[in-house]
Amino acid sequence: MNLDELRSVQSKERKKDSLQNLRPSFYQEVGDYIADLEDERDRVAEQVDDPFSSPEVSQLTDEIETAKDVVEAVYERRMGKLVKQASLAAAGMAANDEGLTAEEQDLFADLVDRIGSNKSRVLDVLEGNAVEAAADGQRISDGNATDPTADQSLASDPEPAPTPPEPEPEPTAAPPEPDHAPADSDPPTADGSSGLSPAAAMGSGADDSPPAESGEDRPHEPSDRNSSQREPTDQRSASDEALGGDPSTGADSTADGEPAGTDATTADVDRVTVKITQDLGSILGVDAREYSLATDDVVTLPEENATPLLEREAAERLE
Repeated sequence: MNLDELRSVQSKERKKDSLQNLRPSFYQEVGDYIADLEDERDRVAEQVDDPFSSPEVSQLTDEIETAKDVVEAVYERRMGKLVKQASLAAAGMAANDEGLTAEEQDLFADLVDRIGSNKSRVLDVLEGNAVEAAADGQRISDGNATDPTADQSLASDPEPAPTPPEPEPEPTAAPPEPDHAPADSDPPTADGSSGLSPAAAMGSGADDSPPAESGEDRPHEPSDRNSSQREPTDQRSASDEALGGDPSTGADSTADGEPAGTDATTADVDRVTVKITQDLGSILGVDAREYSLATDDVVTLPEENATPLLEREAAERLE
């Protein structure tokens, strides 16, 4: 195991959508390789007077840190692919579980078991609710079939249910007031209907004149509850129609407008083609895109991201 092999594994893992085949002891070998480097660094540090200024110690430290970064990047990229394959296997679909390391094989089996058990729990809960509802329905039907008195009790139960309409006589006591009101305030109705004056101000005078006739029909309105109920439903339907049109058009306009803005900002970014000379890992560009940068990669970056790399000699301009 060496750093070149690790970089080769990382490069291949980036290019493939599926998991590449690795030895079962891959991570163990990487751990032993890093441990050997650390032991060698400790030996060199003991032999020199100033370990912090020793070039050999610095070189070993850089190699250790690079190896850790590379193997961590390989692991994270493989985990996303591994979870996807485990979900397919739990759903009974074909999954590729070949070429996994020993640690990844254990994780794959654990994920499949957990996904399957969680699915069973959810289905059991749903089936349990369905069984309880069916049992309740059977109990009611069995009680009605065995006890004829139950039918009478059920038939009598709906009769007390209408008792709530008893509060209805209370509004009936109010009608006498409107009966006197139109008689005493027939002339003022035109002026006294101050609640309708804003509508009259917003609309035409010809359309508002009919409400004067509604004063004659007022004695019939309190007695006819259906008419009083129809008016709020008409108002609700009108308000629903008014609310249904505007938001839809506004949502469409915003949905159409947003992509145009994002495309414009992406098109305005100046870009530079460079060759990466150091392993930099993943960076987030000013164009909101993630770039994974490794040695010898040739990429086109936004100029604002490429300039610091060129200044640090971590990249070479190719344009």
